Amino acid sequence: MVTSRRPAASHAARAEIRLPWWAVALPVVAFGALLIMIMSPGQAQAATADPALGQLIERTLQLLSH
Repeated sequence: MVTSRRPAASHAARAEIRLPWWAVALPVVAFGALLIMIMSPGQAQAATADPALGQLIERTLQLLSH
């Protein structure tokens, strides 16, 4: 019985990798959004939180640390 042996590299070189359209589109959209945010930092505003919320979080952390 004679079998032909092919090197694994030649078989792997012919393998096709097919990506769905969103696998390419999502990183492009994310990169574009980040680039726009970096280019216009002057429009960003600091978030104002209610001081009571900060105090509640601080008290909770104090209780958990004891």
